[in-house]
Amino acid sequence: MRATLSRLARCVLALTVLLAAAGCGGDRSGDSVTIMVPWSGDEFAAFYAVVKTFEKDTGVRVNVQVTRALTQQLDAAVGAGAPPDLAILPSVGAIYTYAAGAKGLKPLGRATDTFLQPFQGLTKMGDDVYALPVKVDVKSLVWFRPALVRRPPVPAGLQDYSKGHPGTWCLGLESGPTSGWPGADWIADLVLSGRGVGAYEEWLSGKRPWNQVAQAWSSWRTLVGTSAKGAPTQMYSAAARGMTTKPPKCSLAHGALSAMGFDAKDVQKGRYDFVPSSATHRLEVSADFVGKFTTGNANADALAAYLAGSKAQQAWVDQPGGYAFSANTRVTHYANGGVQQRIAEMLRPHSGYTLCFGAADAMAPDVSAAFYRAVLIYAEQGGTDPSSLLGKLDQLQQKLGRSGKSPVPSGRLCATP
Repeated sequence: MRATLSRLARCVLALTVLLAAAGCGGDRSGDSVTIMVPWSGDEFAAFYAVVKTFEKDTGVRVNVQVTRALTQQLDAAVGAGAPPDLAILPSVGAIYTYAAGAKGLKPLGRATDTFLQPFQGLTKMGDDVYALPVKVDVKSLVWFRPALVRRPPVPAGLQDYSKGHPGTWCLGLESGPTSGWPGADWIADLVLSGRGVGAYEEWLSGKRPWNQVAQAWSSWRTLVGTSAKGAPTQMYSAAARGMTTKPPKCSLAHGALSAMGFDAKDVQKGRYDFVPSSATHRLEVSADFVGKFTTGNANADALAAYLAGSKAQQAWVDQPGGYAFSANTRVTHYANGGVQQRIAEMLRPHSGYTLCFGAADAMAPDVSAAFYRAVLIYAEQGGTDPSSLLGKLDQLQQKLGRSGKSPVPSGRLCATP
């Protein structure tokens, strides 16, 4: 009866997701494993191609549950006592949040592959491995179409370029329950480049008040200028399409390649290009990790190790249109070449870049949610003084006390590969 109810609970939970690549059913043991993921479109297609190879090689059935509200769905599943075997953890903070207390994250089997920093530093707590990086991104990029922008704007000249070209930015801040995150990433980018790694880590860990990063907020609001009009209700995933309208609505966009929504063939043909958004060789990065939430199913450990391993990672990054990047040290060549290969090189040892996890990804959940809301409000304001909003964020963090601090140890937020 208990096993029947457990399977029923998993099926009910799966019905609430936005898309299911495979249905419920089957045991968590034996020849199957369940994994919950947040991806759709090309990102999901790239992941699923890797999964099908695992199934073919091992004979193990992979039941995939897809949801755009992964944190809420995973919390509900854990609370109902019917978690998936594996789940993709969409931020560095999620690893520590789910590993704490009774959240349910279990140690994984021994990993044989090594990973780039700072991703390697997050795979272990004590002697146990709790998560493995399966997909990484570089956020500190400014995108443009060479056909529209003849001379790429160097990072130091972006403010002047924007002043001379009103409405320059393809800016969208709408993103469902996490609306505001594109602006939060951009502001964090400016803190990192302007204040340095030490101040950035202190801010993320709650040791530096929000009013001490006010300059980054003001710089962002000045930079986006009139592009902020309507941005809180403009979908981020659609904003960059403004480059392709006739006439173009905008000419620059900020963020990771996978989030831009560019046509893969256009990227490969050089119709889009990028420059780093910082002149200081400091980059904001993000990662999706795989974590385990059940025990007793060896297939879960096998799939997690496979997804992070060099064979699957190489196949994953070589999928057309997915634009994944790997933290696996053995993956150095990208079949799609061009833009994707150049971004990948920024993650490699001796690139000269310092890599830091995105601020909101490392903050306590209540603080990052407030950060997003403040960005939406600030985007609508005509002025550039953020002191009132920052004061409220300081008050919230003080009220939350210890629970308002980042769950991630500050020494693991940044690293030089």
